Amino acid sequence: MIGKRASTLLLGLLALPATATAQGAYDALPRADSLPEGVVQLSPTVPGMGAHWGAPATMPLGPIYCVHQGRIVCLEFMIAQDEFAAGKSWPALSGMAGLPAVDHVNIGFEPEGHAGFEVPHYDMHLYFLSPEEMARVRPE
Repeated sequence: MIGKRASTLLLGLLALPATATAQGAYDALPRADSLPEGVVQLSPTVPGMGAHWGAPATMPLGPIYCVHQGRIVCLEFMIAQDEFAAGKSWPALSGMAGLPAVDHVNIGFEPEGHAGFEVPHYDMHLYFLSPEEMARVRPE
């Protein structure tokens, strides 16, 4: 059984609007200066994702905000494999208030972890731009 928030997210994914032009899509996204208090830059721009910003107090779960061209293009959560396998639930992932509709979701397994979270885990990305637009995200 999935929680109310997860079911709302899944229903929203089924009714995604068509993506606007690339510049129009960026213009519709929240500005990076609207990030919550206490959020700091965690990485430079990662191709296909943007620069990562998050609050140290909420790491490693997140939310992590992906920023490109001064706009929030993605939201990321990192879920430890052992917690997921043990049946832990995350019924109220925060950080999504005021963000646009999700265009697509990517969940990737990191068997060796990576810098910032060195244990096996899943990276869950909720993108606000199309896959084609995200493919153009590169360091400036």
